Amino acid sequence: MRGRTVATATALLALLAAGCTRQSDPHTSPAPGTSRATPARSTTISPARSATAAARRATSGAASKPRSVTVLGSGDVLIHPPLWEQAHADASAEGRTGYDFGPMYASIAPDVRSADLATCEMETPLAPPQGPFSGWPTFSAPPQVLTALRGVGYKTCTTASNHSLDQGYDGLRRTLDELDAAGLRHTGSARSAAEAEHPLVVTLPNGLRVGQLAYAFGFNGIPVPAGRPWIANLIDVPTILAAAKALKHDGADIVVVSMHWGTEYEHLATAQQRDEARRLLASPYVDLILGDHAHVVQPAEKIYGKWVFYCMGNQISRHADPIAVGRQGIMPRVTFTETSPHHFRITAQAIPTWMQDSPALRLVDLPRALASVTLTAEQRRDDEAAHRAIVGYLDAYGAVRDGLQIR
Repeated sequence: MRGRTVATATALLALLAAGCTRQSDPHTSPAPGTSRATPARSTTISPARSATAAARRATSGAASKPRSVTVLGSGDVLIHPPLWEQAHADASAEGRTGYDFGPMYASIAPDVRSADLATCEMETPLAPPQGPFSGWPTFSAPPQVLTALRGVGYKTCTTASNHSLDQGYDGLRRTLDELDAAGLRHTGSARSAAEAEHPLVVTLPNGLRVGQLAYAFGFNGIPVPAGRPWIANLIDVPTILAAAKALKHDGADIVVVSMHWGTEYEHLATAQQRDEARRLLASPYVDLILGDHAHVVQPAEKIYGKWVFYCMGNQISRHADPIAVGRQGIMPRVTFTETSPHHFRITAQAIPTWMQDSPALRLVDLPRALASVTLTAEQRRDDEAAHRAIVGYLDAYGAVRDGLQIR
């Protein structure tokens, strides 16, 4: 805890900051370790929004300690047939019919619930609850997985992936309907042009607002339906920057961009990924990039004082011919602490995960598993090897040197 002197000094600095008009150029890159939001344009603020903004400023000024938000990301929710077979077996073991993904996710529940905003990456379209289900190459997965995601504490999911259009517009619409029914907000695809024009913003109890955007490199050659260009978001840096700028102007304090990109099973980011990350993070409107698609862990990198996780690997998956690297993942925990209005100190942590294959398919928080005294010798050997590998992949661009904590 901070001492009374530090608390007093912090309060004084907050009052001084509140009484000053910021003159800095909003297009200038933020100082290392900070992120800057851009104030809303007064000409576009309605009376109701002005009242809300005033209330938020009052709350911020009256707070006895800095406001903060911790965002937790995670890799691909990639539902192969062995996963829904395991979920069916777990339901049957409890004397129930259907599919229960809860036991598969139980290990990470403390991590997810400890974050202010946990977001998942829904790689696959969702089928009706009774199926039929299908795996690769055109997915249609059990929507019961959403019950588990919501149950462990996820609040949002991104839906822009190379599989977004696997089941056409009807499958995409059904997926978003199922997310709504489960209480999971979403971004990256849309059922209508009107929905596409209203990006996702989550307002936290402390008044901070987090905007989320999601984009994919393509849709496996499936054309976007005629007359529906808004159905799912394609990566285009100017478009992303314009959307992020609009979010900030509409009052988002933090903007998180999810990117479905890169080359499958390559542990290093491509030149295109690194170029796009630099162009995005050079902007004051983008504060964090969470990457997916490669199905393996790729490096984290600190750019302009902000973080990109090029690929978080798979979260849950079980390929027909599983390889160790495809069972590895990370959950980044990035904390934004407000140091003055519209300015944030950023700290980052990564939690390695592992898809346990036996005796049952389970997603495992590796640090928590390695602290257990009940691991078999074989499990400990596998878990330790996975943890070492993940640390090496994450640190390939010097992330630990730049402040990333790996649990």
